[in-house]
Amino acid sequence: MPSILAVKDRRYWLLSLAALVCLNAGPVQAQAPAGPDAAQAAVADALSRASAAVVGVRVTAADEARSTATLGKERAGSGVLIGSDGLILTIGYLMLEAQDIRIVTQDNKTLPAVAVGYDLATGFGLIRPLLPLAGVAPVELGSQASVQTGEALMAAVGSTDTNVEADVSLTRLVSKRAFSGSWEYHIDSALFTSPPVMAGNGNHSGAALFNQKGELLGIGSLLVMDAMGENRRMPGNMFVPVDLLKPILSEMQKSGTSRLSIRPWLGLTSGESGGRVQVLRVSEDSPAQKAGLKAGDVVLAVDGNKVASLETFYKKLWDRATPQEPVKLTVLQGADVNTVVVQPQDRMANLRKATGI
Repeated sequence: MPSILAVKDRRYWLLSLAALVCLNAGPVQAQAPAGPDAAQAAVADALSRASAAVVGVRVTAADEARSTATLGKERAGSGVLIGSDGLILTIGYLMLEAQDIRIVTQDNKTLPAVAVGYDLATGFGLIRPLLPLAGVAPVELGSQASVQTGEALMAAVGSTDTNVEADVSLTRLVSKRAFSGSWEYHIDSALFTSPPVMAGNGNHSGAALFNQKGELLGIGSLLVMDAMGENRRMPGNMFVPVDLLKPILSEMQKSGTSRLSIRPWLGLTSGESGGRVQVLRVSEDSPAQKAGLKAGDVVLAVDGNKVASLETFYKKLWDRATPQEPVKLTVLQGADVNTVVVQPQDRMANLRKATGI
């Protein structure tokens, strides 16, 4: 795939990007007069409007934040304007237990912001600047159903450094599939793209993924080495599709989260290999640690139900009447198979709420 080099003339650059999108994605899905030049101009206009809505997000976590151990105290990434009231969508782990949030605009202004909502189930975060984003229009929310594997897309990254410009690049959708994270996270559908986002600031967290209409498709979560799946090595990014945001957006704005986020949490970082779920790390002062679980343990069953993947492990764990209901894990510990009773916690109650929620 051709590489994109930044140039000073943003319009010329977006026209070049649009030409590559047209070349790689087939017929342009935009209302424009016939002819390749007009089609490319229409795509460039759509991508220009979309990229203008992307901002940098800079976060300082609270001193007592539990998430500092894994995410650090100082965090940086991107967000995208989705509401006329200044509402910005980002990836939630950036703003987890945030004490101070700053938005960096593309005209090099730094604005204070507050957290609006964090959804554990999807991983989305919502923030809002305390001052208006003048001259910036919110993007439209698209759908993963509108894009097919192999389609060329645009990834946009904001900058948190006023000396570094925001960046956009051409990427391609290589797979749509379920994703299970090691940190007790699962979504039934995620977007995987390649080549990976290679922003000037090197940060993919919260990057925005757009189709050729300039509609937002997803928010960047991870750099992955298996974007294609099927045990094939291909570096790329995992984006959380905005389809997951639409049903909970109103609820998140009203309550700061969603009902799906209120679920059992054990405090395990786990991996999946050869039909086994192995504990990689146990969070300090977590339910799992209190129950005696350790790195190297293998989870064989949840309440007597065998689990051979992270997905089945999580879904069995979350399929409970209340988050605090005790869970029985059948665990291989060394050469012994033991039953370990864990008293889960509501993860949202375990975390310090970000300022504003």
